[in-house]
Amino acid sequence: MSFALTAEHLDIRDAVARLCGRFGDDYWLKKDQDGGFPHDFHQAMAAGGWLGVAMPEEFGGSGLGITEAAIVMQAVAQSGAGFSGASAVHMNIFGLHPVVVFGTREQQQRFLPPLIAGNEKACFAVTEPDVGLDTTRLKTRATRDGNGYVITGRKIWTSTAQVAEKMLILTRTTPFEEAARPSHGMTLFYTDLDRSAVEVREIPKMGRHAVDSNMLFIDGLKVPLEDRIGEEGKGFQYILHGMNPERILIAAEAVGLGRVALARAARYAAERVVFGRPIGQNQGIQHPLAERWIELEAAELLVLRAAAAYDRGEEAGAFANAAKYFAGEAGARACETAMLTHGGMGYASEFHVERYFREIQIARIAPVMSQLILSHIGERVLGLPKSY
Repeated sequence: MSFALTAEHLDIRDAVARLCGRFGDDYWLKKDQDGGFPHDFHQAMAAGGWLGVAMPEEFGGSGLGITEAAIVMQAVAQSGAGFSGASAVHMNIFGLHPVVVFGTREQQQRFLPPLIAGNEKACFAVTEPDVGLDTTRLKTRATRDGNGYVITGRKIWTSTAQVAEKMLILTRTTPFEEAARPSHGMTLFYTDLDRSAVEVREIPKMGRHAVDSNMLFIDGLKVPLEDRIGEEGKGFQYILHGMNPERILIAAEAVGLGRVALARAARYAAERVVFGRPIGQNQGIQHPLAERWIELEAAELLVLRAAAAYDRGEEAGAFANAAKYFAGEAGARACETAMLTHGGMGYASEFHVERYFREIQIARIAPVMSQLILSHIGERVLGLPKSY
């Protein structure tokens, strides 16, 4: 079995790289310094048809898979846009996959075309401040009210909520104590982010300033029945069709960011002369960079393995989590090595590697911590007792 990129894949990568070339280092440096959502970049990606890469053709998408979406997102990050560029578009690419898989035809027709065209932006409201990664214990409640629901609760680390018109939100419709299993009794909605009932409060953070992260305070949000995705009580199973692609795409982005950092470091090491010789001639500089290249190559193969499993309809959870873990670590090592290779100039904003170093931390933290990934592999793959 080969995971080498096909000619079509290479064409996708090159086309995205050309588009991203219109948004150079100065653009992303200014976004990092000043903040503000990159609307023009988002619109360019929409105009190029990339927001619908994994959406059905009948709704304006390209009808391709998560493999192709991963190639798109890796190319975005590798252009130097990093997680600022990737996070501006990846929710639109992976987030509505539960709608693609489980939504009614009417919902798909209503929800997908505006997202693909870039006319609407969506946010992903799952994580909660008092729950974290123990998703089955989330406390946001959706209560039946006539021909609809009323949602009350809190969400945290909801990206793009400052600019989003829509929200994919996971709620509890059956209390945890009354559910047959911990994963039962949760219900998924895709609905308007009605700011009269949802306060969106931005969280200051260390990096990726172009894309906001937020706390949501939801008080009496009315949601019509037709905005419910699938059956009541099965939302956790549905959201997995967003979570596994999310892990794969973040892994691809980590590889891309690691690669642009490595390329900058190698170029600097070849040009920077100290004691009469390029610093890249020294094995103390050269060998760490070579190790980072090897690690990123291996990480890309794991990303493609996970994406292939998902696209074939196989159980992809272990591979998606493994790809996110390994690529996140490989990308972080590459960005750290790139910054150290630059020496003191690695700390200067104008050389960009310090921004890469800050942004790559996202891939180690979100959407799941490394320790839980290792626990998942230990339990689900190796058959060891559950450790938490």
